[in-house]
Parts: sequence; C-alpha cells; structure tokens
Amino acid sequence: MAIPSPPTTHLVYLHGFRSSPQSTKARIMATRVARDHPAVTWWCPQLPSSPRQAMDMVARGTAAWPGARMAVVGSSLGGYYATWLAEQRSCKAVLLNPAVFAARDLARHVGTHALWHDPMQQVDFTREHVDELHALHTGGPADAARYFLLAAKGDEVLDWREMVQRYPGAQQRLLEHGDHGLSDFEDHLDAVLDFLALA
Repeated sequence: MAIPSPPTTHLVYLHGFRSSPQSTKARIMATRVARDHPAVTWWCPQLPSSPRQAMDMVARGTAAWPGARMAVVGSSLGGYYATWLAEQRSCKAVLLNPAVFAARDLARHVGTHALWHDPMQQVDFTREHVDELHALHTGGPADAARYFLLAAKGDEVLDWREMVQRYPGAQQRLLEHGDHGLSDFEDHLDAVLDFLALA
C-alpha cells in the first residue's frame, strides 16, 4: 500500500515568456489559493529575462522550502523552468502548455519585446539567454508521478505532441482544442488543485 504524500504547503508559479504575475492564469490561481488554502505559502515572482538569473532567484527564494511539501506550477517557458526546479528539488510540478525545447523555440525571438500585460515595460532577450536556456535543459523526469501535464491540442505556439513525449508516465490531461493561453483554465483548475493536494 502506497504511503500518501504530505500535503503541499508551499507553491510557486512561474510565468511564461513576455508574461508576468498579472497573467490571467496566475491571478486565477492566486485567488483560489488565497480563498481555499490560506495556510499555503504562495509566490509568483516577476522573472527576469535572463534564464540563469531567473532560476537563481527562484532557487534562492525556495531554498528554505521543504521539498516534500512544495510544488511548482509553470506556464509555457515557465513550464520549462518548472521542470528544472522540480528535478532540482524532487517536488511536484504542474505544467501548463510547457515549452519543451525552449532554446530552440526562443532563438528566433532574440530582441526587445513588450510585456503582454504591460506594453510600457520591455524585455531584452539575447543570444546569451538562449545559451542559458540550453544549460537548464534536463533529461526525462526522474519520477513521472510528480508531474501533471495540461496540454491543449489547439496550442497555436507550441506542439502538444512534444509535450506528451517529454513527460511519459506523467498524469496528463489533453484538451482536444484550446489555445496556448488556456483561456478555459478555470474549467481545469479543480484537476490541478487535486493533483497539488494543497494544505
């Protein structure tokens, strides 16, 4: 008989490229966690454009968190980051249309871009940042049971088939249509929260 894992007491949300803590999914999750799980520590940082700096910040910010009781949720590029963190800390991870080959896909986006939620703010993405993404790539999940994949076949940015192949054995919810931003995220939030088993 399997011993149930302890409830999750610490949760970090990692947004995607050109996104922010003001993303719709991040705000939906923040509201739900605050309402139904007030004892859970919630952190959704604004990630710097440098992948190395972003993961250094996240690693420092979660260093004191208990690995067995923490989890990470990542969207798009944040899903790539979440995989790195989950492998570093052996914690649960929820991946929302995650980038699988982030260095490959973002190499063509080198340049200056406005943030989606605040066009007045800009992000500079460089060739060095592409190299940093390469350095963060991990192998297959050490424990697929710690992963939950939510992938939309209608994703207009990333290929859902690469997502499925990247996380064999993980709990997977495939949406027949949908979009990259998961505009129907609220419809799937209960499944996400059930997997996370928040305190």
